[in-house]
Amino acid sequence: MPDPVIAAQALGFPWACMDPFLFCAWHNDRFPAGNGELGPDASLKGRNLGHDFDFRDGWNMYHGRTVPGFPQHPHRGFETVTVVREGLVDHSDSLGAAARYGEGDAQWLTTGAGIVHSEMFPLIHRDRPNPATLFQIWLNLPADRKMAKPAFKIFWADQQPHIQGERSELTLIAGGVRGQKAPAPPPDSWAAQKGSDVLIGVLEAQAGGSFSLPAAPAGVNRCLYLYQGTWRLNGKDQAPGQVLQVRPELELTLEAPDGAALLILQGRPLDEPVVSYGPFVLNDRAQLQQAFEDYHRTQFGGWPWDRDDPVHEARSGRFARHPDGREERPKAGR
Repeated sequence: MPDPVIAAQALGFPWACMDPFLFCAWHNDRFPAGNGELGPDASLKGRNLGHDFDFRDGWNMYHGRTVPGFPQHPHRGFETVTVVREGLVDHSDSLGAAARYGEGDAQWLTTGAGIVHSEMFPLIHRDRPNPATLFQIWLNLPADRKMAKPAFKIFWADQQPHIQGERSELTLIAGGVRGQKAPAPPPDSWAAQKGSDVLIGVLEAQAGGSFSLPAAPAGVNRCLYLYQGTWRLNGKDQAPGQVLQVRPELELTLEAPDGAALLILQGRPLDEPVVSYGPFVLNDRAQLQQAFEDYHRTQFGGWPWDRDDPVHEARSGRFARHPDGREERPKAGR
């Protein structure tokens, strides 16, 4: 049997990705108890506030100064898929939409023609730590969808398929496995187009667990991010802390002798030019320059919030309020 691994490299920050994905950032913060204002009940002395990525004491403030996270910033030309395994994210945007999601939920945001949003990590518990583990994945948009209307969806934890293996579970955020399909992404997403074969999933296994991942169509890029524990792939031990590009046409037997977790990113490449700078991802330099000009002129609709890093009430619970005023919440108990 051929070696299923085409290439391997160590995980960094952010994680390297293959077309149609742009990058993936894994946030694994052991935040302390909150201080009543949804920030950390801990001294911030010595931190590089505004750009805190040093992982001091096991957590970061990122670009936040009072609450950890990412205050208002613009995007154009791609999508963010935020998969929260534990902890919470408070979303606010220039369209007037807002959300609090987490504890297994995911948000899929098509930035399209342009949006400004903030992503803050509220520390709602004052009597105990507030650990947060999440992935933010950037998925490219096709050239003919770069200027799509911005849109977002929340995939509540109870809406995501949870496919059982032997002492293991695959949670699907995009795509299908064994006849089960994840919720539909926004309509302009590459993942919504026929033949894109996009799959995003988190596989977690207990000690001695295993999972059989079916083969994918030839020509797609399939990567496994071994972020926790040691995996055995088709009988061969793999070093932890790696991303593996694997042959899509091969069925994979994944075993975790001591328990482990990995992220799967798979998709058919767009094979289109990528010209990016910071928060904008376009196809040529002229489009990139236009993005900066449009943002400086219009602020992509302006910022309707009274602070750059808005957070929601500690007791508000998980919710999503869309630009049209429609509000949704997860089912009780999830």
